[in-house]
Amino acid sequence: MSGAPIYVIGDIHGHADKLDHALDLIARDGGAEAEIVFLGDLVDRGPDSCGVIDRLVQGQAEGRDWHVLRGNHDDLFARYLRNGAVHDDNVASGLGWLHSRIGGRPTLASYGVEYAGGGSAAELLPVARAAVPSAHRAFLDELPLYHQRGALLFVHAGIRPEVPLAEQSRDDLLWIRDPFLNHVAPHSWLVVHGHTALDAPRHYSNRLNMDGGAGYGRALVPAVIEGRDVWALTVAGRMALKP
Repeated sequence: MSGAPIYVIGDIHGHADKLDHALDLIARDGGAEAEIVFLGDLVDRGPDSCGVIDRLVQGQAEGRDWHVLRGNHDDLFARYLRNGAVHDDNVASGLGWLHSRIGGRPTLASYGVEYAGGGSAAELLPVARAAVPSAHRAFLDELPLYHQRGALLFVHAGIRPEVPLAEQSRDDLLWIRDPFLNHVAPHSWLVVHGHTALDAPRHYSNRLNMDGGAGYGRALVPAVIEGRDVWALTVAGRMALKP
């Protein structure tokens, strides 16, 4: 692994205030020019998905060294704006994106579009398209599925074990849990991911789960990776994350 520090932020889920705090912690540790990977699930559940995307669009426009990945919730939002679809076969419950458990309603509300469940998603679509800025829609449509740097692989959900990166399916990169979470043997990289919410980021030797549950009311804890060493960033400074 390259020894140059790289910072990572897990699932934000519409919490612009938590994102601002995480970015401040990173700036204190690595400066304003720090390289950061955002692991996706930028939107849904929290109150300010619009604000989150605004900050990321602005940061990239300013030339920040930021790599923003696609999460499954970002994919659901972008797909709804493209064709009005609210269901995805990967959602085991069968619930649609606008159901309260999935989180699309607060995302639209952050753009000033209120949906109380009375009308159809199709009827709401032109209103949503008019409310979401074209820059935000283009940003969502262009989000990549992964970022690789040396022996680090950053991806939203994970990978299918022992399958070459070029042969990984889009659904797995966005949605996989098992068998990825149960795989204990080394991968070709340290896989840095989110998607599966924990109480805090955790290092599992072959993977690093950065989803600390910000979408469920917990903190958004960023981390820094240097070589094979990983630290969570807190107001008190670095805290080692060991397998």
